[in-house]
Amino acid sequence: MSIDREGPVPPYRQIAAALRTQISDGTIPVGRRIPSLVQLEQTYGVARDTLRKAVQLLKDEGLVETVSGMGVFVIAAPVEGDGQPAG
Repeated sequence: MSIDREGPVPPYRQIAAALRTQISDGTIPVGRRIPSLVQLEQTYGVARDTLRKAVQLLKDEGLVETVSGMGVFVIAAPVEGDGQPAG
């Protein structure tokens, strides 16, 4: 996926949305680690600070958590409009 650097949506929000989609469609299932910052940097070609903001957004939504020394893991699927987990 490429990032629209000229669009109205900030790159970190675009990356968070892409990761959220991968979580909701099961590409990255609950209990699995999301790609590392190094991997995401190679995928999206953005600064690590941008990636940290994207991951923080997912943390704030309660979708992922950091496990010290292990990485960032999916802890919940996104919730759709009816209050049920997506999928």
